[in-house]
Parts: sequence; C-alpha cells; structure tokens
Amino acid sequence: MDAMASVAGGLPGQACPAKSRKAPWAAIAWFALLFAAGGFSILKRLALQWTNDGDMGHGFFVPVVAAYIVWQRRERLSQLSLTPSWWGAAVMLWGAIQGYLGMLGADLFLQRTSVLITLYGLLLLVGGTAIVRALAFPLLLLPFMIPFPGVVYNEITFPLQLFASRVAELSLGVLGVPVYRDGNVLEIPSQRLDVAEACSGIRSLLSLSFLSLVYAYLFDHRVWMRWVLLAATPPVAIVANAGRVTATGLLSEVNPELAHGIFHTMEGWAIFAVSGVMLASLHLFLKRVTRNRSAPA
Repeated sequence: MDAMASVAGGLPGQACPAKSRKAPWAAIAWFALLFAAGGFSILKRLALQWTNDGDMGHGFFVPVVAAYIVWQRRERLSQLSLTPSWWGAAVMLWGAIQGYLGMLGADLFLQRTSVLITLYGLLLLVGGTAIVRALAFPLLLLPFMIPFPGVVYNEITFPLQLFASRVAELSLGVLGVPVYRDGNVLEIPSQRLDVAEACSGIRSLLSLSFLSLVYAYLFDHRVWMRWVLLAATPPVAIVANAGRVTATGLLSEVNPELAHGIFHTMEGWAIFAVSGVMLASLHLFLKRVTRNRSAPA
C-alpha cells in the first residue's frame, strides 16, 4: 500500500504537487478578437489622429514595439503557470463604464484609456497576476500612444511657453540680439515672434518619453535606468525647445523667412534629434559613473 501511495501521490506524508496551468492560447486569441472588435471605432479614430497630428506620429510605433517585446518573451510566457483572477472582471467592468461615460461626455481621453483598462482586466481575468507581471513593460508603453487630455494640455502649455520665452530672451540678449518680451511674444529687430504651443516642449514630450523608454530597454538591462531616463525627459524637452526659440530668433536675424514654414518645421525635427542625443549622453554618463563605482579599488 505504501508503494502504491508513493507511485500515485508521491512519498508517504508528502502533499501532491499542484498541477501548473499553461497559457490558454485559444481563449486568449478569442478574447483578443472580441476586444479588438469592441474597441475598433475608438482605435480607428485614434489611428486617424496619429496620421493627421505630427506630434503623435510615434503612435503607430507604440503597439508595434510592444508586440515585438511580447514576441521576445514568448518562451517565458509559454512556461507561465497561470491562475485566472476574477478581479479582472471588475477591472473590465471599470473600463466599460469609463468608456460609456466618455461617450456620453464626448471625452476622447476617457474613451481611449478605457480600452487599455479593459485590456489590463482581460489579461488579469485570463492569466492572473503572473501574465500581467510578465508583460508589465510592454503594457507600460501603451499609454504613450494616447495624446494628453485637453485639460492637462492647456494647463501645462502656457507656463512652458513663458519659460521658453524667458530663456530665449536671456540667451538672445547674451548673444547681442536686442529683444523685448511681452508674455510669450518676443520683439526682435527683424520681426515679432510668437512662441507658440509647438515651442513649449509639451508637444514632443510623449514622443521623447516613449523614445527614452525604448532606448533604455534596448541598450541597458537595468530597470532603474529606464525610470531615470523617463524622469529626465521633461526637463530635456523643455530646455531643448527653449533652445529652439533662441535658434529661431538668431536665424530670423539672418533671414526672417527662416522662422516660418518648412525651415521652422525642419528646425523642430533637428531639436528633437538633439533631445535624443542629450538623453543618450545622459545614459552614457550614468553608465560610466555606475561602472566606475562598481569597479574594484
């Protein structure tokens, strides 16, 4: 009898090991199809904004990069022991209610974030906390494809415009260009420059934040480095765009046409590239500092 017990349930007095539950890929695929169908109209309008809004062009890359990271982790995901959680149903209900309220109030931000909340709830319902933890980073990337809500955008933009104007006023004065500032308007000898929302830094903040996280993921395995670069992104974007205003003033003194049209757009792309270089330089600096500290004396 003892031998039979050993074969059937392990050693005498030892509990039988719990069976691990592998990922139910058929159920996940079915729920994913229903999820895509339910949020199709919201996602379609979001994709149209990515096409028409130059500051949201990175939105097309967010789901692609997130899907690539998930594909990289496919072996780890296939070996997970999943424990579905009914809390996922509550999260999905929250997402549905928020989406309905967003439709009633014509609030695009509520509608779009409700899709993500529903996705998180779906993963929790199907796979439990194990799959949510395994997909934490790609899930963190997804909110970057949604533009800032209008209330937040309007509250932040104008103070940043004033900051960029002040920095440009000081910089142009140091460089010998006479300038008079009235709010976010700069008067220089060649013309009158209005520091618009595009020069505040807020419009490139989402793109630059997404870039900083992806860069840290690809070039540094330490998780804390992602948070450091993400925290450094807002000041880098603001300072870089203040430099853009200064450069616009200098170019305007050479040729007033350089402050408008295609030249101004190209200048914006150049400043965005400079911001990326600044973040990469910060990463290399931190990498060298931490390497020197960890090196033996």
